[in-house]
Amino acid sequence: MIINLISDTVTTPSDGMLDAMFNATVGDDVFKEDPSVNIFENQVASLFGKEAALFFPSGTMTNQTAIKLHTQPGDQLICDHYAHIFNYEGGGVSFNSGVSCKMIRGERGKITSEQIKSCINSPDFYHSPRTSLVCLENTTNKGGGAVYNINEIKKISKLCKDEKLALHLDGARLWNALEYTKEDPKMYGSLFDTISLCFSKGLGCPVGSVLIGSNNSIKEAIRIRKILGGGMRQSGYLAAAGSYALEHHRKDLNEDHRRAREISDCLQNMVSVKSIEPVETNIIIFSLNSAENETKFIKYLKDREIHIMKLGKGKIRIVTHRNYTEDQHEYLLTTLTKMKSYG
Repeated sequence: MIINLISDTVTTPSDGMLDAMFNATVGDDVFKEDPSVNIFENQVASLFGKEAALFFPSGTMTNQTAIKLHTQPGDQLICDHYAHIFNYEGGGVSFNSGVSCKMIRGERGKITSEQIKSCINSPDFYHSPRTSLVCLENTTNKGGGAVYNINEIKKISKLCKDEKLALHLDGARLWNALEYTKEDPKMYGSLFDTISLCFSKGLGCPVGSVLIGSNNSIKEAIRIRKILGGGMRQSGYLAAAGSYALEHHRKDLNEDHRRAREISDCLQNMVSVKSIEPVETNIIIFSLNSAENETKFIKYLKDREIHIMKLGKGKIRIVTHRNYTEDQHEYLLTTLTKMKSYG
């Protein structure tokens, strides 16, 4: 029994999802003639109260398309220093859009309207790059699955409107945030110009993310997706997985969150554990007392078929997901309990 807690990207389709995929009606989506894709895009757009949506192969491509939509070469976007768009998208911000990032050191990947306001360059001062876009991430990956307070997002949205800046959300794990807060997706749709939504993490789809926005922005996004090589043909098989996940898999995220909290509670009792980030959703980030402990800790678990991830700089990450079963969870907790005096 191998327990893979490296990421929620390791999830595989459920039996019901596979049935939906095999029974999908498909066409050529590059010509917008795949009925399953069209249905899926309409479902996602409607859920968030947005005009339109576009299906992509990856969340990186949705984010990069949104950045290109909202900026011109030489512009600057504002984001947290933990942001996925800066740290984990291969330098695409500069390569694809010719844009620089103004990084803010927020709290666990979350930035405030006051911090953003202090970083906006005056449009009249041509010596500095023009600020044109603010990017948020919810939940935050490097921040340990932290969830934004919706009131802070409202303040940021108002600031962006006042300053004529676009506002994009990297919502790779927004589904986790929505289950945690029980907020209406339409509220998010009203606050952001564009939102990227991933289906291949907690919701268990094999491939795919969706970008939502206005009719005009999605019309332009189709062109950018083509430039980036993201056009797919009979992608309705994948879209059918997304439609199934929307109906059947969202509430299951609460089990991922419960298990993450229980793992965190177990880690609290271990003498070798130095600190643990607060756990709100499905990500646990913690540090041990020494690098030597870190190496021994990870090897001890790996020898028992439990795989977790080093984040670097003394941090370790565990991510729960729908393929992590209750039996596996009990086995992990038992293993950690035996390690309580470890180190």
